[in-house]
Amino acid sequence: MFGLLLLPTPMFAGEPDAMRQKELVHLVRQDCGSCHGMTLKGGLGPALLPESLRDKSAEGLAATIYYGRPGTPMPPWQAFLSEAEAAWIVDKLMTEFPR
Repeated sequence: MFGLLLLPTPMFAGEPDAMRQKELVHLVRQDCGSCHGMTLKGGLGPALLPESLRDKSAEGLAATIYYGRPGTPMPPWQAFLSEAEAAWIVDKLMTEFPR
């Protein structure tokens, strides 16, 4: 039973490994970019640049990614990523998103 406590879970996992980070960057650039603009400067959805996210809460943004926004075109992404990964994406969006 003690061994179960040592298993990495999304809730306790740190940063995604390098391969998963690459996948998440691709997901944001391609899938998120289809609405938020391929350069993340905005499109159907708002811009996802650090200066446009500055006044938003990181927790709220991660929840928007993970659960979507019912009644809007923003879909939930929980089938494709964990809450920790959504938080990692927000952290990168709020600083400088990798190429």
